[in-house]
Amino acid sequence: MSFLSGAKFVIAALALTSVAFVACASDDSPEVPSYTGTQTSVQVGGQPTALSQFAELEPSWTVISEDIDLELATPDLGVGVQRFGVVLSDQTGLIKFPIVKLTANHFPDGYDSEPNAEISTSGLGRYYEFPFGTRGIHSTDIEFDRSGLWSAFADIPRPDGTTAHVEVRFPVAEKARSITVGQNAPASESRTLASVGNIAKLTTGSLRVPALYEYSIAEALERERPLLIVFASPAFCTNAVCGPQVEVASELQEVYGDKVDFVHIDLYTNPHEIQGNLDAAQLTPLLDEWGLSSQEWTFIVDSEGIVTHRFENFAPKPELIVALDQAISNS
Repeated sequence: MSFLSGAKFVIAALALTSVAFVACASDDSPEVPSYTGTQTSVQVGGQPTALSQFAELEPSWTVISEDIDLELATPDLGVGVQRFGVVLSDQTGLIKFPIVKLTANHFPDGYDSEPNAEISTSGLGRYYEFPFGTRGIHSTDIEFDRSGLWSAFADIPRPDGTTAHVEVRFPVAEKARSITVGQNAPASESRTLASVGNIAKLTTGSLRVPALYEYSIAEALERERPLLIVFASPAFCTNAVCGPQVEVASELQEVYGDKVDFVHIDLYTNPHEIQGNLDAAQLTPLLDEWGLSSQEWTFIVDSEGIVTHRFENFAPKPELIVALDQAISNS
């Protein structure tokens, strides 16, 4: 049985920001498994909130704050340069500062001890608003030079002139679970419009663009062109870190389609049978093949079949444009 079988996808500035981690390698860093247990978000003075039904697969991460809510949009973190994204909000809604300052620390001896002062850095995370203005994310590329226990914190300016402290604690594995930057994209035999005959069997979404189902991943890789791959189920985007990714991909296909191939893989193999009821849903085995355990993923692959960019959960259009332009220029 697939490790995702039978589950349901319901996961989850006045100051300057990003999370860049520059540090010296150590051989005695504690080993942290890729996925360590139930994923939670704990508010000081509040109730723990389960963010994922993939408890056995998702990495544990914890939020500590009195005033600020935070969702870690990119929990599948491994050693190396990774996209790091957080969603910040309070009782009035999203926190939309254009830039937020995050400071990252490594804890070699656990969170009950002091962080390693030599492995602490700050950086800039840019705010991207999702389409329709109802959601948004602060994200940046960051580098984790070692596995272990990490935290990232920010002090958010408040209307009364004070600041509110928010911290997220999370593990970084030696290797991310999913296919990641620098690896060969699996030549997956994904379904196409030609092989299925009805686009309703390929997507849960109401926007159905045939160009996203013209080639399987394997066929697209053989074409030796840059490739954008979206794993998403449009009808079941229900949390703060997912968005209209297929719609964004279709818009980009209209602009880049003469240079880049686009493939959408729905999370479910039977979209036409679900009709809003996930009890009948059958998850695609390609999620296992790519090591995916979050609700949305987007990958950019170069003309040689190498993954150049990896986006866990929603990837705003500006981020994808930069990635696509890089992939085209390097082809």
